[in-house]
Amino acid sequence: MNNVIAFIEHKGGVARRSSIEAVCAARAAADALGGSVHAVVAGPQAAAVAAALAACPVDRIHVLDDPATANAGIDPLVDALESVARAAGPSLVIVANTMIGRDVGSRFAARVDAGVNADVTGIEVRDGTVACVSPKLGGTTITTCAFKNCDYGVAAIRPNVFAVTAAPGAAEIVALAPSGKTYAVRVEDDVEEAAAELGVEEASVVVSGGRGMGGPEPFTGMLKDLATAFGGAVGASRAAVDAGWISHGHQVGQTGKTISPPLYIAVGISGAIQHKVGMRTAGTIVAINKDAGVPIGEFADLLVVGDAFAIVPELTKLVRAAKAAHA
Repeated sequence: MNNVIAFIEHKGGVARRSSIEAVCAARAAADALGGSVHAVVAGPQAAAVAAALAACPVDRIHVLDDPATANAGIDPLVDALESVARAAGPSLVIVANTMIGRDVGSRFAARVDAGVNADVTGIEVRDGTVACVSPKLGGTTITTCAFKNCDYGVAAIRPNVFAVTAAPGAAEIVALAPSGKTYAVRVEDDVEEAAAELGVEEASVVVSGGRGMGGPEPFTGMLKDLATAFGGAVGASRAAVDAGWISHGHQVGQTGKTISPPLYIAVGISGAIQHKVGMRTAGTIVAINKDAGVPIGEFADLLVVGDAFAIVPELTKLVRAAKAAHA
C-alpha cells in the first residue's frame, strides 16, 4: 500500500468531524508510506464539501455530485470509493467508525477482497506495512493487527480519537463520472439522522441519561438543555432506550455506540459493564447519581451524589453563564 484514501461523510454540505479526522489520519499514514492522500465525496452538495476540504491536508479530492444518487442509499457511495481506489492502486482506505462508515467500508472490502480493522484508535506504519491499534473485549485488551496478503486495507477509526490538524494541502479537485447505474434502493426517510442533531460519536461533550430519569421528559428537557449549553449531544443507557424514552441512535454502550468525548456526563446511570465499554475512553467522566455506592462511581473521575433534577438545571445555568462571560 502506498496511497491513503479517506471516505467523507457529510450532510447539508458540511463534512462530519469524524471524516476530517479521517483525512488527518490519512495524511500521517500517507507521509509514512510515501504516498498521496485522496478524499472521496459523493452525494448531494458534494461540491460544497469538496471546496471546504481544500483547507485540509489532502492531495486530491474526488467528487461525485450526481442528483441521481441523492436517495439511492449506500451503493453509489461504495461505487465512488471503489472507482477511486482501483485507479489509485493498492491503498489504505480510512472511514469513520460510524454506521455509514462501517457500512461503506465493509461493502467496499467485500468487493476488492480487502482486510478490515474496526474501531481503530491508532495507525502504525512499519517498514511499509500498515497495522491498526484497536481495543477489544470492552477495552481490556489492546490489539495491533497488520494487513497481510491484500492490496487494500480498510481502517474504521473511532471518532474523537485522531487529532484534527490545520495543515492545508495542495488539493486538486477531480469530478467523478456518474456510474450510469439504476439503483433499486430509494431512501424515503433517514431516521438515524433525525434522531440527533449532533451524533454522540462526534460530540465533544455527551450528557447521557439512564433509568434514574424515570421517563422520556428529561431527555428532551433538562438533559437536552445541558447538552446544548455545552454544544454537545444527548446520550442514553440501554435501559432508557429499551424503555422507549429515547431512540437507539443515542444509545451508548456495548449494544449501542462506542464514544470518546473529552467530557462525558452520566446522569442517573448505574454504570453496568455493558455501558462502561461504550464510554470508558472518555477524557473526563462525571457521574450524577443519588446513590453514593453506584458502580459508575468506581471509574468516574467525579461522582456527584444528590438529586439530578436539582443538580442538572443548576449546572446548566453555570455553563451558560460561563459561556456568556467569555463571549
